[in-house]
Amino acid sequence: MNAVMSISLALCAAIAIWGVASPESMTGAAQGLVNYSLTALDWFFLLLCTFFVVFMVAIGFSRYGKIKLGGDDEEPEFSTGSWIAMLFAAGMGSGLLFWGVAEPIYHFVSPPGMEGETSEAARQAFVITNFHWGFHAWSIYGCCALVIAYFTFRLGLPSMISTPILVGFKNVFRKGPLQTLGKTADILAVIAVIFGLAGSLAMGTLMVRSGMTAVFDTGQTTTMSLIIIAVMTVSFLLSACTGVDKGIKILSNINMVVAIIILLVVLFGGPTAYLFQVFVNSIGDYLFQFIPISFKIFSYQPEASWNWTHGWTLTYLIWWLAWGPFVGIFIARISRGRTIKEFVIYVVGVPTIVSMLWFAAFGGAAIHIEMFGGGGLSEKVFADVSSALFAFFEYFPATALLNFLSVCLIFIFLVTSADSGTFVISMMTSKGSLNPATKTKLIWGLVITGITIATILTESVAVAKAMAITGAIPFTIIIILQMAGFVRVVRDDPMVRKTHTIVRDSDVATESGGS
Repeated sequence: MNAVMSISLALCAAIAIWGVASPESMTGAAQGLVNYSLTALDWFFLLLCTFFVVFMVAIGFSRYGKIKLGGDDEEPEFSTGSWIAMLFAAGMGSGLLFWGVAEPIYHFVSPPGMEGETSEAARQAFVITNFHWGFHAWSIYGCCALVIAYFTFRLGLPSMISTPILVGFKNVFRKGPLQTLGKTADILAVIAVIFGLAGSLAMGTLMVRSGMTAVFDTGQTTTMSLIIIAVMTVSFLLSACTGVDKGIKILSNINMVVAIIILLVVLFGGPTAYLFQVFVNSIGDYLFQFIPISFKIFSYQPEASWNWTHGWTLTYLIWWLAWGPFVGIFIARISRGRTIKEFVIYVVGVPTIVSMLWFAAFGGAAIHIEMFGGGGLSEKVFADVSSALFAFFEYFPATALLNFLSVCLIFIFLVTSADSGTFVISMMTSKGSLNPATKTKLIWGLVITGITIATILTESVAVAKAMAITGAIPFTIIIILQMAGFVRVVRDDPMVRKTHTIVRDSDVATESGGS
């Protein structure tokens, strides 16, 4: 067993045991770290995540965009449809279901700095929601994935978080300190992924439980939560052992088909024209306010506005950072053969547009109910956010069928996320192996389950969110080092030098011809 595997396993197992034995103590410590970091470093996290957006656009549409994540003649391993399906399933599939109705309603009723439940609050609700789930989120994933994909498939190096640091800074630091830094980076990445997964799986479990109650009247009990986690664990371990090209790909394609069916039902079973108006309007509002909102912290506002920023925007951004190493390595694994420009368009642009359509449909229909329908949905959302989607479906025909499909979809999304996470952690603790051993996957799957159980025992969505972002706080510095290492290396890529030489030769020929 290598050092990264043994140290990471010992730390995560200790956390799992601590959480099961004393969940209040463990989650209290996590919330304390999160609250302190948000108060002291809110400006830093906002600047960093905005920088990721600028970086992805700059590198995708520069001369570096022609570089392939693989050999110059290499073709993509997966079709574009399967590629996009796996992006969503691993990145934020269950989150879109959990917050699709709830978040726009929250911001419609209680928007920061303005009166709630007005037409202007409705417009602002979509700006805020799209900001949380749009270009910033997918640029964080994109940066983490691009770096790993370049070093793994372009340079043929191990698929490890530490690889960009070890290669990029080999002439800066001495070998001993650099190796220590590399191992520390890998260990922090494992912990970030474990915490991020545990928090997200806990929230998803609460939502599945609410759906089971709506469909089968099973009740909102801790026992029911534990049964769901047990079934989910068996499912994702079986899937993880079949590999990316089978289990994860099949589940992701199923997810996409079912999600599209539910989306179409909401779009055409609800106020269709109004929902498409909301979608188009939300695109314009989001783009118009993109720069101001990317730097907005409410520094001159009352403390309540600070708390809103910390509880929503900063929590989301750090949450995406927590998922960065997991989703990054997974996206890198499935993006072989794509050019950097193609990567940027499909990993940042396409998911953002689809997410905006999703929120316009679900959030738009929910706000339509509040503004022009009978109302009453917001009270149900604030009473139990995990049951928001199922309360929303009560306003649609075929409610039972929609609830059943949604429960299945959420469960499969959770299985896919846990499956992908287990696969990635196993890669990170197997010296970057693209096909880690089944035994390693089983070990990490059980550790993830243990910390998820510890989180679910608190019965709190707020605790689950805090757990999800705890691991990202120390890992942030590693992402910065990865990016710096990538920039130092990619400047010498043969494709870039070749393009630069062609441009210079062309300029010389033009000058000669004109003289």
